[in-house]
Amino acid sequence: MFIELMPLLGERAVMITVSRVNQHSIRVNFIPSRKKEDENPSLATPLSFSGTPEELDRELGTSLASYVEENLRLQTTLMEAKAEMEAAAKAAHDQAKTKAGQASKKQEDAAPKNTTPESTTPAEQNMTLFAAQQK
Repeated sequence: MFIELMPLLGERAVMITVSRVNQHSIRVNFIPSRKKEDENPSLATPLSFSGTPEELDRELGTSLASYVEENLRLQTTLMEAKAEMEAAAKAAHDQAKTKAGQASKKQEDAAPKNTTPESTTPAEQNMTLFAAQQK
């Protein structure tokens, strides 16, 4: 039983409770602890077995090994998904930053340049409401 628990114990603490259900059977509970409060609660799902001592001796090891394997697989899958989501968010942020930089550069390039003809006089450049009367 403890050999099967070793991979899970490397990741988190596990509380084990054993109680007598009736004259012929017992219940064993395996309760993994959470590493962090924000950790996915499915990684700390408790496991409970009930049966006669003979049944538990015979079947507990293989059932516990399967539980530990699935728990570790789930943990790996969640870590990979989190890493992929963080990478995608970073890529989207970088892409948006790049597009914003390109858009501002295009606006600068498209801005009208202040070109005034060399032959015009300052009075002609500054038109007033009464420009028609001046001519």
